Amino acid sequence: MKYDYLVVGTGLYGATFAHEATAAGKRVLVIDRRPHIAGLAYTEPVEGIEIHRYGPHIFHTDDTALWEYVTRLVPFRPYIHTPVADYHGQRYSLPFNMHTFRQMWGVTTPAEAAARIAQQRRTAGISQPRNLEEQAISLVGVDIYEKLIRGYTEKQWGRPCRELPAFIIRRLPVRLTYDNNYFGSRYQGIPQGGYTALAAALLEGSEVQLGVDYLPDKARLDAMARRVVYTGPIDAYFGYQLGTLEYRAVRFETEILDIPDFQGHAVINYTDRETPYTRVIEHKWFGKGGQPKTVISREYSAAWRPGCEPHYPVNDAANDALYAAYRRLADREPQVIFGGRLGEYRYYDMDAVIAAALAKSRQELA
Repeated sequence: MKYDYLVVGTGLYGATFAHEATAAGKRVLVIDRRPHIAGLAYTEPVEGIEIHRYGPHIFHTDDTALWEYVTRLVPFRPYIHTPVADYHGQRYSLPFNMHTFRQMWGVTTPAEAAARIAQQRRTAGISQPRNLEEQAISLVGVDIYEKLIRGYTEKQWGRPCRELPAFIIRRLPVRLTYDNNYFGSRYQGIPQGGYTALAAALLEGSEVQLGVDYLPDKARLDAMARRVVYTGPIDAYFGYQLGTLEYRAVRFETEILDIPDFQGHAVINYTDRETPYTRVIEHKWFGKGGQPKTVISREYSAAWRPGCEPHYPVNDAANDALYAAYRRLADREPQVIFGGRLGEYRYYDMDAVIAAALAKSRQELA
């Protein structure tokens, strides 16, 4: 065996594991079926602008040690995420805060906003939310749910809000302050040179081969290494023998425009059902701007089918039960570590996926 570890996937989980293993003196081969590194975090320069090719990624964390870990690898530029919601041409601040409540209802104090939400919750008769719709109304009332949540969410997930689990909306920030900082984390930013630069720094010292599809050539590739770190879809690894896990896919229509500014903001969400896309991304505003042209991407959510890029796991009861069955199969593969968004069938924030890879690599290499 030529390598100690074969890492399948150059996204943040695989790249972080490879970084730690290489630093520990291990021989590491990292492969990816794509022609580029960094997975869905991949960025590339177009017209002097770093384009988030698979959608916007903002690194944010409250973990000082993790922030120091990534900023030792590459410098970060500050970026505070303050998206805007558009409902039939009306613009509202996100996350939901006193600016939003003032724009929606004309209220100006936290007490007025809290009273309006409580009144709408009582009118709706919700005490124990059973689904996303009831959870959203419980959090922000009927008006905001109908204008700023329902259409966007149903476009994103492809099903009525009443059929979606409540936990999806619980992580949404709601504040009775005039604070548009979406994440509110202590540390926030984007790597200079984009996430491709961060992935390249993590992969430095490892052997990297791109355009290599693992599963069709699994036997030969497995024979090259003592251990495998697999970050692809767990159901694909087992040949979908128990069934197919469900994902949502995302596609982008990207344009280069010969104007300096299209929307004056990095991200605007379109929350009505009639607009077919979920949001418009103007990539230059993840940085300082100043370029003579601009690049925008319209983002569309779609049902996932084999051959599409899986973006968001659909963590409802049925899919979680199916994943648990695949996890039991994975436990019988002692030479394979399953990790990351697809290998563990879970949504990961960027700091969390790096933290998970660090924890697993340190456990493995101890």
